[in-house]
Amino acid sequence: MGAFLDRGVDAPGIDLDKTWEFTPEVEEGDEVGPTDVVGTVPETESIEHKVMVPPDYEGGEVAAVESGTFDVEETVVELANGEEVQMRQEWPVREQRPAEEKRTPRTPLVSGQRILDGLFPIAKGGTAAIPGPFGSGKTVTQHQLAKWADADIVVYVGCGERGNEMTEVIEDFPELEDPKTGKPLMSRTCLIANTSNMPVAARESCIYTGITIAEFYRDMGYDVALMADSTSRWAEAMREISSRLEEMPGEEGYPAYLAARLAEFYERAGKFENLNGREGSVSAIGAVSPPGGDFSEPVTQNTLRIVKTFWALDADLAERRHFPSINWNESYSLYRDQLDPWYRDNVAQDYPELRQWAIDVLDEEGELQEIVQLVGKDALPEDQQLTLEVARYLREAWLQQNAFHDVDTYCEPTKTYRMLQAIETFNDEAFDALDAGVPVEEIQDIDAAPQLNRMGVAEDYEEFISDLEDDIATQLRELY
Repeated sequence: MGAFLDRGVDAPGIDLDKTWEFTPEVEEGDEVGPTDVVGTVPETESIEHKVMVPPDYEGGEVAAVESGTFDVEETVVELANGEEVQMRQEWPVREQRPAEEKRTPRTPLVSGQRILDGLFPIAKGGTAAIPGPFGSGKTVTQHQLAKWADADIVVYVGCGERGNEMTEVIEDFPELEDPKTGKPLMSRTCLIANTSNMPVAARESCIYTGITIAEFYRDMGYDVALMADSTSRWAEAMREISSRLEEMPGEEGYPAYLAARLAEFYERAGKFENLNGREGSVSAIGAVSPPGGDFSEPVTQNTLRIVKTFWALDADLAERRHFPSINWNESYSLYRDQLDPWYRDNVAQDYPELRQWAIDVLDEEGELQEIVQLVGKDALPEDQQLTLEVARYLREAWLQQNAFHDVDTYCEPTKTYRMLQAIETFNDEAFDALDAGVPVEEIQDIDAAPQLNRMGVAEDYEEFISDLEDDIATQLRELY
């Protein structure tokens, strides 16, 4: 058969002969309804698979229940109305699995990436897009999210991207440890590989397959994160199929229903109360690869109308070796206000105000940079020179993060907050010194300030940051 499957070959998604240990959670005479859990199976080290009554069954009284080892096609529970429950379910991928109610998400999907958790958070059950030109770090950002996002299950869809990137996931994830459970990351990850050399029709359906698997685990009560890399290749597959069907093309040759299909996909994400009363969520994060980094093309524009979080990757930042290369001036999150109560309760009461201070400093830096390019930094008043210095530490010490460093690759929200607090301490003490008549050059030359750049890689960050704040305050106060 060679390296690839022959035409027409059909392979089941799961091993039909493998047996699993089924533990029932219902007894004869119990009443069960659609998506009610009837038993559990230890699927991996991290995930307990809950065997459910399919959502399209009527349900009713349990007539017979089995216990022991079975394959996925054997009946484990029989209902009085003749319906039989097996350990596997079939569901059409283009159809949304039913739920009782869609709710407003109030909890962030903590990613361990400072720029995302700190400035542009996504909620559990939220939607996000990562558009960016080639080489700007879309796949590395997706991999970081797949590794460290605090979801129970991660579904990673490689849709029309390079085969090497899927290989990297398969090689890296078994070696990495899940910070929550201590088990290998692979044991909570579901991969759907549809690389660029695979058929176009399969590429078009793989995104639906991913979201249906995510909904299946959502019904069990899990929080699921879905990474789609990349939705542009999916849209191109739709364009190719549409042109072969001789449908009327829309903008740039994409089908006229492109916006409807994208909305259909992202609308299946959300925080839900399921039919069985359990709560679960699906967070959808889609990478977009606009040709030449042109954000005005149809896929990016239609995605922007739908998603609530926008992480714009910037080739200029990537060339300057600033990673993650997310442009803080172009990105946004519409979840901030509804997540602020969580941050106040679980991180710090003044977290939203501190974040707004950082955004204001970065905005002011953007305005000052235009003047600096015309007249140079030395022509600015001293207070504006100091603002540029504070903004530099925000960029280099806080927003930059090394994905390949053992400590810096994951940053918990408390550490993100403490690092920002240390930079604000430098800002407040430095402006006090400036008001007391200390020249800005002397403020910049203190020994403690460059240590701000080491906060991310410090193992015992709490002690390191506390000592650093004391050193900054002491050294700046000695100047006046």
